[in-house]
This record gives sequence, C-alpha cells and structure tokens, in this order.
Amino acid sequence: MSKKLQDKIAIITGANQGLGFEIAKNFLISGASVVICARNADLLEKARLNLASYATDNQKILSIPSDVSSINDVKEIVNMTLKELKGCHILVNNAGIYGPKGSIETNDWSEWVKTIEINLFGSILMARELIPIFKSQHYGKIIQLSGGGATNPMPNISAYAVSKAAVIRFMETIAEELKGFNIDVNAIAPGALNTRMLDEIMEAGPDKVGMNFFEKSKKQKDNGGAGLIKASELAIFLANNDSDGITGKLISAVWDNWEEFPRHKDQLNSSDIYTLRRIIGRDRNISWSDK
Repeated sequence: MSKKLQDKIAIITGANQGLGFEIAKNFLISGASVVICARNADLLEKARLNLASYATDNQKILSIPSDVSSINDVKEIVNMTLKELKGCHILVNNAGIYGPKGSIETNDWSEWVKTIEINLFGSILMARELIPIFKSQHYGKIIQLSGGGATNPMPNISAYAVSKAAVIRFMETIAEELKGFNIDVNAIAPGALNTRMLDEIMEAGPDKVGMNFFEKSKKQKDNGGAGLIKASELAIFLANNDSDGITGKLISAVWDNWEEFPRHKDQLNSSDIYTLRRIIGRDRNISWSDK
C-alpha cells in the first residue's frame, strides 16, 4: 500500500474493533498517525497495542477512551490530539450502534435517544469541534460512515435508521457550508459487514428485528458479507489528495466506481448523483403525479 497519507494525522472514532480498527490499520500502513477512540477502554487498549505493530518510528498512535455523545469527551479528544500530535487533518466518524430493536412503541425511550446521541450528535460534535481547526489550516477531510438506514427504511431498528439518514443530510449541508475552505466532506456506505452489529441482530432474533431482516442477516453471516477491505480502501481514497474537491457525496464502497471519480470531478460537483433526494413521479415515468 502506497504512503498516500504520509505525515497526515487522523482521528477515527469507534476504532477498537470492526471497520474502525481496519481503517486505523490501513491509515497507519498508508503513512498517517492516528488517534483512536471508543467507549470500551479495555478493547481500545488492545486495539492500540495491535495497531502499534503497523506504525513506523515516525508515526504515532494515540488511544483515548471516550463517548462521542459527550461534549466534554469530544473536546478532550481534539485537545489531546492537538497537544500530542500537533495537528489534525482527517476525521473519520465511524462510532455507531444499532440501538433498541423492535417496534417503536416497545422500544426503551432512553436507549432510542442514546442511539441518536451517539450516531448523530456524536458525528456532529466531532465535526463541529474540528471544523475551526480545518478552516484555519485551509485543509481537512471529514469522512462519515453511513449505513443501510440512510437510504432505506429499517422496520424495528428505527433509531439507527433515523440517525443514519439524518447524519447524511448533515454531511451534505456542511459540505456546502465549507466550500471555499478546501475541506471535503463525504460519507461511505460500507455494504453489509459481518461485525459485532450483525451478531446483535442474530442475538435479537426474528421476533425483534422481523423475519425478513433476520433471514437476510443470516444469509449475510453465512456468505461472509461485503468484507472490510473495500470500505477501508474508500476511506483511504477520501482521506488523501486524490479525492480533493470531491465533496457532499454518499458513496458505496462496493457498488460505486469511485476509483474513477477524480477524472470526473466537474461532472460530480455539478450533479446531484450520490446524494439523498426526493423521487418524483416523472423519475419513474409516472405521468399523472407531477404538475
């Protein structure tokens, strides 16, 4: 893997396992120094020790146990990064949970709200804290992890679906706000991953998540899912200079031909492709529905 992130400093949330860990590993291999954070301090320390084997003498890896839904924790993440690593260039908002499963009227409300706080507010707080730094250096990359809930309804997993749809619109909005500051903001749809979140679905069972989603998840578990490599490769692309000027897009790691995007930046930036938009009748050749 080439050193496309040489001398860059990245904060990666939810990086003690799964996709976050894989992104941190490949950022290190690509030359970056990384800050990893997650709520479980024990798993985080194990991740840091594991990741250390991928770092050279010129790279640093810092782990900070934290909850991204806490303003104080978010400030500490950023302050510690600036103090210990002397800067920051890349934010990867990966931290996320499924939250309560089952019909909305049976969900524990505090768990539902906590899901929004982690998945949505956590991403917003991290971006909000780093944007002034990115503006001051006239450079930054914000990479948001998406999920199936961003583009499809997810019955019985409503908090997750709502949070993922909301965070994509937030991504699109700040991408517009930050035009002219050389700060790119994009989201990754990683595909169906066989991580701890899939294990949660299997443990919850069809009574909680619905038979269709359970059977789909069971098939995914059996066939191995999308794997972590493509999403990690897309994260590296969005974090390095090859993607400069590409912003405000929700990109599928598996299905979109994102390797070709740099050749078509003008067309990308003048189009609403890879964004969330309302589908109207004429988009589906229905003549009676639109004035």
